[in-house]
Amino acid sequence: MTRIKFSENGNTAFEKLIGHNPEILKKWNALEETVWNDTSLDNNLLEQIRRAMAFENGCEYCMVKGGKPDFDASQMKTSIAVAFAELFCKDHHSISEAHFMMLRKYFSDKEISELCTFIAFVNASQKLGKTLNLTEDYQLNAV
Repeated sequence: MTRIKFSENGNTAFEKLIGHNPEILKKWNALEETVWNDTSLDNNLLEQIRRAMAFENGCEYCMVKGGKPDFDASQMKTSIAVAFAELFCKDHHSISEAHFMMLRKYFSDKEISELCTFIAFVNASQKLGKTLNLTEDYQLNAV
């Protein structure tokens, strides 16, 4: 059971939790669409990051939407981005210039900006889902 009741607004369980304020829901969804679709980053890369972060953040609802990350460790660009995202979830205070030097080997400044924005948005979404006890039972797209 979630920690607050679902609102009448939204299509998914997550949307119904933030839908108590329709303007927040509308703008949250618009930002989500932007970080996924209006980016120079590959959607598969973003999905692998989202999956890894779900397990790091302990969001059951997000974990079962796609399952565990599915990439080969030899895919350095994805590996570096996922490791950076996991560190962001664990301890963003420990991120240093050395981490950005590693990112710069694979990403442009524009891509790093988009990557950090995506990671911050997904982190907030997943931590909100975990905080409000949004469990796997509510995920209609479970894998």
